Amino acid sequence: MSMKRLFTIVILVMLSSFVFAQNDEGLLTIDRIFSSPEFRSQRSGSTEWLPDGNGYTALEPSATIKNGEDIVKVDPKTGAKVILVSAENLTPQDSKEPLSIENYSWSPNASKLIIFTNGKRVWRYNTKGDYWIYDLASKSLYQLGKTLPASSLMFAKVSPDGTKAAYVSKHNIYVENLASHEIKPLTTNGSETLINGTFDWVYEEEFDCRDGFRWSPDSKRIAYWQLDASGVRDFYMINNTDSLYSYIIPVQYPKAGQTLSACKVGIISADGGETVWMKLQGDPLNNYVPRMEWAASSEEIIMQYMNREQNTNQLLLGNATTGSLTNILTETDAAWVDAVNDLKWLDNGKSFTWISERSGWKQMYNVSRDGKTIKPITNGNFDIIEIKLIDDKKGYIYYIASPDNATQRYLWRTKIDGKGKPEKLTPAQFNGTNTYEISPNATWAIHSYSGFNTPTEIYLISLPDHKIAKQVVDNAKLKANYAKLKKLPTEQIKVTIDGNVDIDGYMIKPYNFDESKKYPVLFYVYSEPFSTTVNDRWGGNNYLWHLMLAQKGYIVMSFDNRGTPAPKGREWRKSLYLKIGAMNSSDQAKIAIEVGKKFNFVDTSRYGVWGWSGGGSATLNAMFRYPDVYKTGMAVAPVADIHLYDAIYQERFSSTPQLHPEVYIQGSPITFAQNLKGNLLIAHGTGDDNVHYQGTEKLFNKLIENNKHFTMLVYPNRSHSIREGKGTTIHLYNELTRYLLQNLEPGGK
Repeated sequence: MSMKRLFTIVILVMLSSFVFAQNDEGLLTIDRIFSSPEFRSQRSGSTEWLPDGNGYTALEPSATIKNGEDIVKVDPKTGAKVILVSAENLTPQDSKEPLSIENYSWSPNASKLIIFTNGKRVWRYNTKGDYWIYDLASKSLYQLGKTLPASSLMFAKVSPDGTKAAYVSKHNIYVENLASHEIKPLTTNGSETLINGTFDWVYEEEFDCRDGFRWSPDSKRIAYWQLDASGVRDFYMINNTDSLYSYIIPVQYPKAGQTLSACKVGIISADGGETVWMKLQGDPLNNYVPRMEWAASSEEIIMQYMNREQNTNQLLLGNATTGSLTNILTETDAAWVDAVNDLKWLDNGKSFTWISERSGWKQMYNVSRDGKTIKPITNGNFDIIEIKLIDDKKGYIYYIASPDNATQRYLWRTKIDGKGKPEKLTPAQFNGTNTYEISPNATWAIHSYSGFNTPTEIYLISLPDHKIAKQVVDNAKLKANYAKLKKLPTEQIKVTIDGNVDIDGYMIKPYNFDESKKYPVLFYVYSEPFSTTVNDRWGGNNYLWHLMLAQKGYIVMSFDNRGTPAPKGREWRKSLYLKIGAMNSSDQAKIAIEVGKKFNFVDTSRYGVWGWSGGGSATLNAMFRYPDVYKTGMAVAPVADIHLYDAIYQERFSSTPQLHPEVYIQGSPITFAQNLKGNLLIAHGTGDDNVHYQGTEKLFNKLIENNKHFTMLVYPNRSHSIREGKGTTIHLYNELTRYLLQNLEPGGK
């Protein structure tokens, strides 16, 4: 048989298989996953509890105005709905179209509705746009900041007394009188390098800081952050494709060991005037203020003040009139400390909740206002994941935890005084991941549930009995389409490394699995302290793609190694300190070897690995450090050299390159690139402001220098998510699938 004829036969077989797959509703394709609506999760609409907790609001399509939305109030007791704000109400006088609602919120007394529209992306999220106020009493609609540039407002908030609104525009803070519409700038010195009321790139990315100002409870003052980024160097991204000549895109980006923004916190009258600056000690260039709020009083603020090494977090009470500070509590750790998100006031401001790892686990404490008395509220060998609500009247705290399974999440409550045993409120039927939005009066909640093999279900429930009042989202269409797929259920598995370290994982087998055969394994990795991959919840498109690969003959597995943020205690999470890149890749290689020993149906000569971002770095580390374990790797948007990543994230886990140069050398995949033996695909967007394409180019040079074969997949001007532009996501996943099929033989043998 001639080669030409053989090639023709192969192509015909491939095409017939493709057509069969396209017509077989039991088999997934890239288009079905990423383009078709058949596997899209149903949305519940944007819901907001009203301040009294006796109802919530939701967006519903208008029955009278095309493309319009009404805001309806739902009575949780009866299920009765009433239109609170109609699409007609939300149509400006000079327009025939109602506002397109991207987000909305209520003023503290629910007398006014704040609507966000025309949003523009600021790095990760649409946080810049236009804000409108709808006054329920007068039924009037008006735009905030009309004299300011269009779509320039950020974080508009109505004052607690409902008379004013504050917002940021062009790095300055403004207050607008809601009766007269007079706009008053509180700051006028804002610029690209002097940032008032919001944050720079790295604060947003690593401390989750965006909204940088707070109304005082009496509506008379505003506390705000100011960042001086004049010393932060710009990193330049280059756009080569959107104009005749290329142009640069600067990003203020402090890389590890480089100059940070200087941070200050100040208090200013809502009527304007001089700012009272908090008298912070130490070099403002080498300390952080990751959290700040009013201290259940209009006379004091409370703030967390963290050193550059991020191993000390001071809790400071600040006098709003004088700027004097009192250190009431200090957390230290030999590795790092985290900013605490769960500081909530108790007993009218006499004490507050605090989450600490001082016992070795994230436990909840009741701390007196002066910090002199610290009492445990919970006490056990488990982690508090999140405080959801304080019910001061009945004396309970509602929180999320999962003492028995780190991959799951459940609702618990415990007495504020710490007496009695904690109660698990989530019923056993909801085995998996559960999230809750609890009403302010703690009598109702919007409950979302999903599992590895269960698409999201959303319920309205009563508390504390957790009785279902109604199902809000059932995802019936998605479930019906999912049920038709040829599949085996995702299995939760464990392996043990180093004799006594239990590792959680999951496994997806081919639907036609034959235990007498040996199958290739694709390991999906992240492995760093930012995120876990083994979560007992619906995985969306990522899971469906893995399921598609399983249908093609791969076993897909994922494991969370030591150092990932699983609720397994301090020792688990912080064992990675000064060992990032080395320890996590070592754990993953040990896991892969143990998988081969534990499961006879695994073909250890056909191991593949893939991941994105930190998972891309983990993929490079796997291929370079353990070239005899893994045959094929696909790294998407990886950090090839940790010297090049941002200061807050990298220094948290690796200290600074000045103090620990060897940690940065040993922690970087590029150091070991010369060891590559297998097949390696590297995909990256040149417009990635998070993990710069610079590192991937440096790695290309190192691989070329060592005459190593690799495959490049470069996406012009795409960001870290590689999703901008028509067809980008489809193209990326088609290429990943094609590369895997060509370089890691599928199917059992």
